[in-house]
Amino acid sequence: MMVKYRQRLHARSNALLLSLEGGLPRLMIGWLLVAALASALRVATSPLHGALPPASALLPYVLLVLAPFGAMVLSLGWFAQGDRLAQPETRLARIGRWTQVGRDAALRHPLYGTSGIMVSLLVGMLLNVPVRAAEYLASMPAIAGPVPQWLDTLHAVMTLDVVLLSSLYVVAFVAALRRVPLFPRLLAAIWMIDLSMQLTIAKLVTGTEGLPPAVATSLHSLLDGNVKKVLISVALWLPYLLLSSRVNVTYRHRIPA
Repeated sequence: MMVKYRQRLHARSNALLLSLEGGLPRLMIGWLLVAALASALRVATSPLHGALPPASALLPYVLLVLAPFGAMVLSLGWFAQGDRLAQPETRLARIGRWTQVGRDAALRHPLYGTSGIMVSLLVGMLLNVPVRAAEYLASMPAIAGPVPQWLDTLHAVMTLDVVLLSSLYVVAFVAALRRVPLFPRLLAAIWMIDLSMQLTIAKLVTGTEGLPPAVATSLHSLLDGNVKKVLISVALWLPYLLLSSRVNVTYRHRIPA
């Protein structure tokens, strides 16, 4: 019974993986359409004066739409060689007992690939993009002209956060999908950047003169939620990235000793 259940789950993960790999062009086009429509709606409902919003008000939303798309296109080119890229000279993951094998031996191993639980990690990284975009669109109106310093600072750092982190998680997604050897440490670095970004936003904005208490409270709740999400991801996935036989076979070309 348990064996059949595992086989069923494995088959579903393989089907989802094939959908991800084969559906990337449709996914990218869908992102452009949906994100552009949502951004246009946000700009239209923002308290801007004049018939047409200035370019400065539109630029954050253009970046929001195009940055993850561009990151996907560039990453597919950067990681075209996938697991043919060289293994790192220094191992950071030293937990467990492993035997290093060649690329051909790793390819023949039954655990080689990004199916199984790895698919959940792939989907989670990709979902970071629309989730962050939705949070940004819900909290940040388009602004133009003279605005309070706190609002200008808040808008700038929140735009940087959504553009930078969305792009980085897309890069990590492609690296994982293409079985790039540096993927585990790349994701770990992105987690650290994500945490640092939330702390930086809090320091910059809360230190700006004139920040309304209600905005400070809402910002604290948003950043606290972001930090918790990253820490939960680290707690869930870091042990897997270190100890999983599939991860070690696929990305580090080593098998259990």
